[in-house]
Amino acid sequence: QVQLVESGGGLVQPGGSLRLSCAASGSIFSIANMGWYRQAPGKQRELVAGIGSGGSTGYADSVKGRFTVSRDNAKNTMNLQMNSLKPEDTAVYYCNIYASQRLGVPPDSYWGQGTQVTVSS
Repeated sequence: QVQLVESGGGLVQPGGSLRLSCAASGSIFSIANMGWYRQAPGKQRELVAGIGSGGSTGYADSVKGRFTVSRDNAKNTMNLQMNSLKPEDTAVYYCNIYASQRLGVPPDSYWGQGTQVTVSS
């Protein structure tokens, strides 16, 4: 089993910052891609930022220049630094990883439980 635990969400004023963290634990042999998704009320879940095992990153246009994703392969953790937050960033943020539990086994997708981010004055 693989477990993901997110932390760091909360209420912040527009222009403020938050740092989300995702910690993966359990039976993990390797982690390929990791990513942060978000889902606002009434909207589809969308990819916010992704990071490959080698550190390559990608961002949604709406967060480029404001959000930074990073990972620590030794600790199986991923962070999302969110700066210059806007009300439209309000959503539940989910951690997603593609992880293999054994050598030679293709990776499966795993999701965290989500953490609420609210940007409001």
